[in-house]
Amino acid sequence: MSTTDREAPTTWLSQDAYDRLQAELNELIAGRTAMAAEINARREEGDLRENGGYHAAREEQGKQEARIRYLQELLRTAKVGEAPDADSVAPGTVVTIHFDDDPADTETFLLGSREISSTTELTVYSPESALGQAILGSRQGQAVTYTAPSGADIKVTVDKFEPFAG
Repeated sequence: MSTTDREAPTTWLSQDAYDRLQAELNELIAGRTAMAAEINARREEGDLRENGGYHAAREEQGKQEARIRYLQELLRTAKVGEAPDADSVAPGTVVTIHFDDDPADTETFLLGSREISSTTELTVYSPESALGQAILGSRQGQAVTYTAPSGADIKVTVDKFEPFAG
């Protein structure tokens, strides 16, 4: 199955997280004029080949524009509210796993968007991460193996999962 055949995972955001991201987006958009003025002021300083302030301002503008595009797409496609109950691991669930065959070696985390990480004490793993991809669609008691970024194969078993309550 190609990536174009797969539906992108749904990003669930609490109303608070949605409002916070919308406020950040509005602030970034409002700051475009100030950023353009900063670039113009730096351009006036002289030779652009040796003007570090100008190049730094242009780089910052690029980062801001990328963040604006990211937030616009995230907020356009996000679902606001409580993630629905699922019969398998899905984005928006709090998952407890244990490693290898050692039930005492557990980890509990939220499978979801990194944008939610500032609103919870839980560790957040992206559904696109190696672990996230491996456990998506898993059921309680199911064991899966994934390849860590280090190249090691890691076996985990899903102990339980539940919708994120925020």
